[in-house]
Parts: sequence; C-alpha cells; structure tokens
Amino acid sequence: MIAIFAMEVGVDPDIPTYCGGLGILVGDILKTAADMGLPFVGVSLMYHEGYLKQKLTDDGDQIELPEDWQPATKLERLDKRIQLKICGEPVVVGIWCYYVKGITGHVVPLYLLDTNLSENSEHIRQATRRLYLGDKKCRLIQETLLGIGGVKVLKSLGYNIDVYHINESHAALLILELIRELRDTTLVRKKCVFTTHTPLPTGHEEYGVALLKEVLAEEYHPILQTLVPDDVLNMSRLALTYSAYTNAVSKRHAEVTREMFPEFKIDHITNGIHSLTWTCDEFKSLFDEYVTGWRDDPRRLVDAGRIDDDKLWTAHMEAKKRLIDFVHKSCGVKLNPNVLTIGFARRATGYKRAYVVLEDINRLRAIGKGKLQFVFAGKAYPTDHDGKSVIRKIYEGIHELKDDVKIVYIENYDMKVAQLMVAGVDVWLNTPRPPLEASGTSGMKAAHNGVPSLSVLDGWWVEGCIEGVTGWSIEDGDDRRCANSLYDKLENVVIPTFYGNRAQWLQIMKNTIIRNASQFNTHRLISEYMVVFDRLRGQTST
Repeated sequence: MIAIFAMEVGVDPDIPTYCGGLGILVGDILKTAADMGLPFVGVSLMYHEGYLKQKLTDDGDQIELPEDWQPATKLERLDKRIQLKICGEPVVVGIWCYYVKGITGHVVPLYLLDTNLSENSEHIRQATRRLYLGDKKCRLIQETLLGIGGVKVLKSLGYNIDVYHINESHAALLILELIRELRDTTLVRKKCVFTTHTPLPTGHEEYGVALLKEVLAEEYHPILQTLVPDDVLNMSRLALTYSAYTNAVSKRHAEVTREMFPEFKIDHITNGIHSLTWTCDEFKSLFDEYVTGWRDDPRRLVDAGRIDDDKLWTAHMEAKKRLIDFVHKSCGVKLNPNVLTIGFARRATGYKRAYVVLEDINRLRAIGKGKLQFVFAGKAYPTDHDGKSVIRKIYEGIHELKDDVKIVYIENYDMKVAQLMVAGVDVWLNTPRPPLEASGTSGMKAAHNGVPSLSVLDGWWVEGCIEGVTGWSIEDGDDRRCANSLYDKLENVVIPTFYGNRAQWLQIMKNTIIRNASQFNTHRLISEYMVVFDRLRGQTST
C-alpha cells in the first residue's frame, strides 16, 4: 500500500482543500491511481473554511473571505477518532473520507484529519479551519497533525503501509513517528519517498528546537536530539536524509535542487495532469472518435494527428464560446470569439510575473488592437503583498487599455474556472522568472485541449517546447527583456499564424496533443513512480 501525504489536495471542485498546483497535482495522482486500480491511499487535512474565497475591488484589491461549504455533502465523517498530544495537551482528531472512484470502479480513499472539534482548545481547532493561514506555531501544529497524526490514523484504520510518499516537506514529521515506531532508521529510509515541489523558501521550512519541543509530545524529544545538530530543523533536509528516493518535478527543477542540496542524490519525475479531469467534453468526444483507448492510457494521444481539422476547430470554438459566455456573465465584458485570446492563470505572486505583458502598454496596444484579448485569473496568498500588487497592476492595464485590447480578470480562480480557461483560450501564456518555476502544470492542461503555450523556458516547458511545433518560447532575463521577446513573438509569429495560416495553426494544436498531452499526464507520471515504489516494497518485504 502506498500512502500519499500532502498539506493540500484538490480532488473535487466543491471541496476547497487546495490552494494551487501542489494540491491539484496530488488530487490528479489519486484519481489516476484509482483509474489504474493501484493500492494508494491519500492523507491530508480538513479545512472548514477552505483556502480563501477571493473578491476583487474595481482597482484590483484582493479581499479574502472564508469558503462557504458543507463537508458532509461531499465527505463521509468516520466514527473512528484518534488522540495525539500537541503543545502538551491531549488532542482529539476526527477523520473524514472522500472516496476517489476510478473509471473501472476501483476506489482510492482520501483521509482528511480534523481538529476543529469541541473537545480541543481554540489554537488546536484553528489548525484545520483554513489552509496556509496562521503563524509559524500554527503551521507546525498543522504539520505535526499531518505527519505524525497521519501515520497514526492509517495504523488505526488497519493499513499496512509499504511506502510513505512525502509531497513537499510539510509532511516530513511522519519520519519522527516512523522512527519512534520502528526503532530502525534504515527501515524508515526504505519506506519513504520525498518529492520536492518548489525551490522557494516556503517549501523548505525551518523550525527551532525550542518551538519543536513546545509543540511535539515528549516522546519525540529524544529523536529530535539526534536529528537537530544546530538547533534548527530544516524540514526538507529531514525528508532528504530519511528517504530512499528523492525527486524534483522536472529536469530543470532537479538541476536547481541539486545546487541547493549538493550532498543528496536527487532524481526527477516531471509532473503530469489527470487527462480526464482537464480535457473538455468536446475534446473528449474527439479523442473517443479518433484515439482508441486514450481514457485508459493517455499516452495513446500520440495518434491525435488523425483528427479531422474541421472537427478540431469546431470543438475548440465551442470551448471558447463557453469561456466567453462565462466571462460575460461573471465580469460583464463581452469578448470577441474571433479574436486571438490569450490566457494566464496561476497563483498571483511576484516571480510568476503576470504583469510582464503590460510592461510597455503602448507597444502592446500597437500590436494587439483588434487582434488580442486576455483572460487572467489567480489568487494571492493573504500575506503576499507582492502578489496582491501584481493583481493591481493587471487592473491598471485593464483601465488603461480599455477597449483597445480587452483584458478581464476572473475573480476567485478555482478548478471550475481553470477547466474553462485551459480549454477556451487560444494560447496559454507563462512568464515566470527562472529558475523559480519548478514545473507548472497549467500548460499541460491547455495542451490536452489543443492549446499551445507561449512561455519562458522554465519548469516543464524546457522539456515540452519544440519551437513553432508545440508552441513558442520567450527569452528570460529582466522584465523589459522578457516583455520585448514576448511582443516580438506575438507580432511576428503568433498573430500572423493565427489570422493568416489556419492550416498551420491547426497542426500546432494537434502537435500539442501528440507531443505534450501524450507525455505530460499522470498515467506516465505514476508509471515512473511505481518503478520506485515497487522496488522499495520489495526491499521492505524481504
């Protein structure tokens, strides 16, 4: 049995226990494991107020509200409870379950741990109210609940776990529980796999020994003494040290991670997406007609070249119309279905640089008047002031360009909005500041709908980009250089091809499916992970 641990999981649009790429990826892995009939189980936390419901003012100021949802309508509350000791007090942990059902009927359970119970004190209840909200102590309580509590929950439910897959270092404290239980660090290493998902400091948290001893039960203190030589525990180093296998989430990300942790062996398994979740209905129908067996194995999308051109364009325009109708209803702006539409949607934060396309308003106006329109979306972390300023910059561009180049910003970006956007735009834009994009998966989702990417070469696009075949690259560098490269590519390549050479554009759409969608999916990803998992299961069974 393989246990997937993550601080966030996105398995259903109506279950707001995810923030962004990490949660969606883990949800896609669980769905694919269910499709493939694999022995997986997921562990995360319940968040009664979700991540955040985003409201935007007319100037682009973000207002954060709690999500309004009823867990009992989507999840089963189990009768089973466990007890932990956190911050020196007994803590009751409730358990919710979501059953991820695959295409053959196989079920992968996802367990969500809950401390928002009347038996617990207020600061303990806070841990499962909202995702990524709270001070450092609150985060450590959450990570203790996920790591140590998650192992104990699985044991209480009768699972015999062969491999613990730690997704990001948030779950690394499960190692302490395994050391306490097994008393054999060699065996612990054989049971753990660590995937690092970001080069950013937020993904490599550190806690001082004093805080660790305040939060963790006394039985873990002797273990801490052997793990923390310099009074600070780096959670990623903990996971790296006690995992038999560590991977980054793209080739480029592995290179960056090796520079950060040169003393460790770090492989890569490039991310993918759950094809059935992110392919729109029109393209599912096309694939059903032209690509036999793609639902069971999306790698068969290499045969998508046989799709009829007229049917391909009709399917795309239907998806585009659905997005345009949604924009009109939600934003009050009527976009033109015949105008080249560019999409940009991901977490609003400085290094993702959503604002780069607006670097030179006059040039964008000259290039794009009557020829371009943009759809943006994305939430900023509540404490990310740079991210919030990015949204305001987009709104400044909206007001300045007005009807010359229409720009809309869809508020409260979530799975439903993402599904509309990745299928309904004509080009997917991405302008991260290298090397900070570990992978990125939104372009993979777009590719499943025949939408090519226009992106800086970072993350997955280093592997996915074949210039002029699957999409186009943008030069990196400072904002001005990146913007100029973007404008050049739009003016000289993308716009002329879209309006002047339909046959070539349709071939590029097919190429994104043939070369990108067939490769960057979670069926391929899980097949690569299973080689690792099966090897470790063989070691622990002998």
